[in-house]
Amino acid sequence: MNYKRIFIIVIDSLGIGAMANAAEYGDEGCDTLGHIDQHMDPFQIPNLMKLGLGHLHPLTHAAPAKTVQGYYARLSEASVGKDTMTGHWEMMGLHITKPFQTFTETGFPKDLIDELEKQTGHKIIGNKSASGTEILDELAEEEIATGHMIVYTSADSVLQICGNEETFGLEELYRCCKIARELTMRDEWKVGRVIARPYVGRKKGEFKRTSNRHDYALKPYGKTVLDALAGQNLDVISVGKIVDIYDGEGITEAHKSKSSVHGMEQTIQIQQKDFHGICFTNLVDFDALWGHRRLPVGYGKELEAFDEKLGIFLDSMKETDLLMVTADHGNDPTFKGTDHTKEMVPLLMYSPSMKESKNLPDQSCFAVVGATVADNFGIEIPEGCIGTSLWKLLK
Repeated sequence: MNYKRIFIIVIDSLGIGAMANAAEYGDEGCDTLGHIDQHMDPFQIPNLMKLGLGHLHPLTHAAPAKTVQGYYARLSEASVGKDTMTGHWEMMGLHITKPFQTFTETGFPKDLIDELEKQTGHKIIGNKSASGTEILDELAEEEIATGHMIVYTSADSVLQICGNEETFGLEELYRCCKIARELTMRDEWKVGRVIARPYVGRKKGEFKRTSNRHDYALKPYGKTVLDALAGQNLDVISVGKIVDIYDGEGITEAHKSKSSVHGMEQTIQIQQKDFHGICFTNLVDFDALWGHRRLPVGYGKELEAFDEKLGIFLDSMKETDLLMVTADHGNDPTFKGTDHTKEMVPLLMYSPSMKESKNLPDQSCFAVVGATVADNFGIEIPEGCIGTSLWKLLK
C-alpha cells in the first residue's frame, strides 16, 4: 500500500544514546532519553513504548508495552555538526560536510557588532553565549531603559536579538533581525539562523519570552525532498519552526506553534483535513525549554504530555496514513554545558494498515526519512541528495 498522507513528527533533541563518533564532539557518554528516564519514576509514555521506543533504548521507569506496533530503528547522522538545521536538512536528503559557524567562546567579532550598530541605530549589549532567561535577567532592564539592543548567541550557530514587545516593538525587532541576517551572509560571519526573541515584562524575575519568535535561516544548500514533493503538486504542510528551518523552500502551507503541546494540537487538527502529501511537525520545547536549560524532569514531563496527544493522534489515524516520529539531534539535560549532544535518534513508523512489527537495522543517516517519503509517492530524490528508502522493509 502507498500512503496518501505521511505525518513526520520531530521531537526536537530526543537523542537515544551517543553516536560512535560522539567523543570527537566531547559528547562521550551522553544519553538524552536514558538520563531522563533515571529522573522519572514512573515514566508514563505508553504510546511511545507501544511504537517501539523501549526496544530501541531499554528504559527502567517506563512500563513495557504489551504489544508493539509498527517498525522502528536507530538513526545515526552522516553530516558533521549536531544542530537543528543540520539534522533537519539531512532528514530531507542534504549531506552537510562543513559545520555551521559558532561564536560560543568569543562572542561575535567587533567588526560585525560595529556594522550591526551602525545599520540598526542601536547600541549593542550582551554579545556573549548565554541562555535566553539569563540574558534577560541580566540586561533586559537596561535595554528597556536605554533602547540598547541585546545580542547573544548559544552553542548553536545562531545570532539572537531580544526585544521587549512594548518598548522595543516587534516590527523594530524584526527589522533589526533582517539587517543581521544580511550581514551574516558573509562567509566569515555566516550563522545558520538569526532569531528574533521578543519578550514581555518590565523587571527582573518577570521577563517572559513570547510566541512571536521568528527565525531567519539560511536557504538549504541544495534541493531537498520537500522541493521534489511540492514540485509534483503534493501538499507539504509545516507545523512549528519547520518553515523557518528550510526558509520556506518546498513548503506549501505553514502553521506557527506557541508550544510543543500546541504543535501537536495543530497536527491533530490537520489530521482531520483531506490532503495528499506530508505534514512535517517540529516540537521545539523539548530542546529550548528543557534540554538547553538542563532540566531532566521538565523534559520528562513534556514527553509525557506529548505522549498523551500522541494517543489521540493514533486513535484518529486512517489506513492510508503513515506516522514517522524522529528527532534531529540530542540534548542530554544531565550533560556538561548547555550544548546539543551528538546522539543517535529514534525512527518510529506506524500505520493502522501494517500487519507486523519489526526492529529494523541501524541506519547510517537521517536521510532515510526523506528517501522513504519520496519512494512512497513515486518521486526521485533530487540530485546530490543522500538516503536509501526503507519502503521495501515495511509491510
